[in-house]
Parts: sequence; structure tokens; C-alpha cells
Amino acid sequence: MIASFCYLYPSHVLGNIRTSTKGGHSRSLLCIMHKLKMFPGIDYNSIALICFRIEEVGFIVPTDVQQQALPVLLSGRDCILHAQTGSGKTLTYLLLIFSVVSTKKSAVQALIVVPTRELGIQVTKVARMLAAKPMEPELEQKSCTVMALLDGGMLKRHKSWLKAEPPTIVVATVRSLCQMLEKQIFKLESMRVLVIDEVDFMFNSSKQVGSLRKLLTSYSSTNNRQTVFASASIPQHRRFLHDCIQQKWTKSDVVHVHVNPIEPMPSSLHHRFVICNKYERRQTLLSLLHSDAPECGIIFVGEQSEKSKKAGNAPSATLLVDFLKTSYGGPDILLLEEDMNFNLRAASLSEVRQRGGYLLISTDIAARGVDLPETTHIYNFDLPRTVVDYLHRAGRAARKPFSDQKCCVTNIITSEERFVLQRYENELMFHCEELFLQTQC
Repeated sequence: MIASFCYLYPSHVLGNIRTSTKGGHSRSLLCIMHKLKMFPGIDYNSIALICFRIEEVGFIVPTDVQQQALPVLLSGRDCILHAQTGSGKTLTYLLLIFSVVSTKKSAVQALIVVPTRELGIQVTKVARMLAAKPMEPELEQKSCTVMALLDGGMLKRHKSWLKAEPPTIVVATVRSLCQMLEKQIFKLESMRVLVIDEVDFMFNSSKQVGSLRKLLTSYSSTNNRQTVFASASIPQHRRFLHDCIQQKWTKSDVVHVHVNPIEPMPSSLHHRFVICNKYERRQTLLSLLHSDAPECGIIFVGEQSEKSKKAGNAPSATLLVDFLKTSYGGPDILLLEEDMNFNLRAASLSEVRQRGGYLLISTDIAARGVDLPETTHIYNFDLPRTVVDYLHRAGRAARKPFSDQKCCVTNIITSEERFVLQRYENELMFHCEELFLQTQC
């Protein structure tokens, strides 16, 4: 199954839901293609090709966000895509990009900015899959190149590529992108679409916000591009919409597409909590793992403080990995944290995806965009710092469409933290059940 974070629902999980017409193409896609004729400036042949390609790789029925946002995007309007994790936002903006770029032009025409290398790798993989030529021999399509300009990459090689033959689409992290723009390795004068994925995280990141503002206002202009912001969480979204217009990050007619605002998280998630003192957390986690026996799970831990780093202490994530490797005989235990070098991070994620079962211990780097659809259990060893962090951590589970698999989010908290969890429950509108270790998920 291709990662669910970017789907039109895959055909092999739909069963009898698929309805076909003559020629084997789904009514859903033909309906979308027919509607596109009303939009001026859209190359209907390009859309037809990408729709055929989407069906070839197994995507058929549009998700809610795709149904609501595509008419807005394909009419040329700037858009804020605000929908649950795993709802299909990535494929939504990729469909827009493939409908407007021209393979006849040698220039960067679409730019997708992501907060982490891990998310960038995933988006690049899907974009390249869609950019591949259709398997139908009679359908002619020139190659559409996709570059991953990500932190930890080989920037010298990218520099040569950008100068020799600019790619059509660039997926980039802010730091690597701005290095290239500042050195004038390439310009954005031909850019037609700018996407900022996980936009709330990037605006709240002190390391990225300055460069992001510069990208939106100095390196390119709203008059010459279509701007798309995407996230599962946009706190104070009315204020953000106002800022987008006032700060000229978007045009004044920007549309906020908010899908399922009453249900911020999948209803299939079961939320639980266990109260213990902070010195019992490891043993409590161990008891939960023995009770649940998860095949695929993620354990989230807090980031190491600067004070702890200066004191030379080992990160809590590393200590937890060591503890579980000696105390727990379940699936392979892997580590993912921000301070690891890029190669180690990539190796951890690659290993997770290749294995049948895994237990990933991670900081919040895995909470944004990382798509591991087999994950059924989330454990908050440390309670998230904000309600938005809770939303994104929980969103790593229940990502398989039409799956009846039970998925759990379990919070290991002290009695003093109970009121914080209650606040998260109220804001995100879910119920968290107190769990006693004799009770299984």
C-alpha cells in the first residue's frame, strides 16, 4: 500500500466500492476530469494524463479534502488546506502542481517547502511516482523532473543540476533552499505554485520563520504565483487567514478549506491514560507493552533540554531504547531523534518501513508528516507540550482507510498532569479513558 498520507483511496482497500465505466476508469475520476473543463488556463490533456497515472498506481476515490479543495485550487485561487492527518492533503496539492506545470519549459515551476528531511523524502517519492510516464503506450508524456533539496543532501550536486537543467518541481527544506536562493543558484521567476506544508509548525519555529517570511515576500511575489498552505492544525485560523492577506503571503481572495472541523482526529482512535509517579514510568510502559503486544507502535519522548545537554546527560530517548532492548522481547526497537545525523535518521525510517513489526522511540520529529500506516499504538511516554503536538502525535496512528484495526493512544502521566490532558480532551473533543494495567486495549 502506498503511504496513506497522500491518497485518493487505494483500489485494493475499496472492495466493491469501486464503480467502473467503459474503458475501466472510475466514475469518480471521470467526474473530476469533466469538471476541470470549466477552469480557464488548465491543460485538460495534462489533467487527463495525471488522472490515468493516478489510476495506474491504484488511487481511485477522492477523499473529502480532495473533493472540496480541488475545485478551489484548479480555479487558480490561493488556498489554506486544513484537514486531519492522513486525509490526502499531499496528493491534493500535487494534483494542482501537475495540472499547471509544463514539461516544455526548463525552469523550476513548483516549489514544495517542508519542515523536515523525513517529510521531504516522502513527498518527493509520491511526486516522482506521479511524474513517471503512464504505462499505456499510446499516452505520450514528457518527463517531469523532481528534485529533493533537503538538509543533509549533497548540495554541490544539486547546484550543478540546477544550473545545467533546472527541475520542474523542487521539494525543499527552508535552510537548504535559502542557501541556493541567496547564492542565486536559481531564481523563482518561473514558479507557478508555492506550497508550504506543515505551515503552522514552520511559522512557530524560531529557526525557520525568518527564512519562510523572506521566501513568501522577497524571493517571490503573490502576484506571480499560486500559494498553498497545508496542515492538520492551524491554531487561531481566522487570525492566520487575516495575517496571510495583511502580510501579503497570499492574495486577498485566499480560501480556507477546513475539512471536518468538528472532528480534528480520526474517530477510530481510542485514547487512554495511566497515572503513575515519574520514577515508575519505564516499568509502567513495559507493563503496557506486555499487555498490548503491539506489532507496530511509536513511543514519543520529550526533547532533551539544553541544560541536560550541557550537563553531559544521555537523552531520555536513548536511555529508554537501552532499557527496552534489555527488558522487552517484542518487535525490533529503533530510535529516531532530531540530534541524530541525517544518515542515521534515514536508516532508522528505512528499517522501520522494511520490517513487519517495529517499535519506534522518537521525539516529535516523527509527529509531523512521517507516514507509517501500519502503526496501531501510540505511547506518550512524555506528555506533549501543546494540544497541537498531541494532535500530530496521535495522527501517526489510524492512517489506513477502511481499516477496522483498533488503534490506541496511551498517555503515561503523573497525577499533576491530569488537568493538562483534560484540557487537550476539551480542545480536541475526544474522551480519554483511565486505564488500569489489567485492562487491555
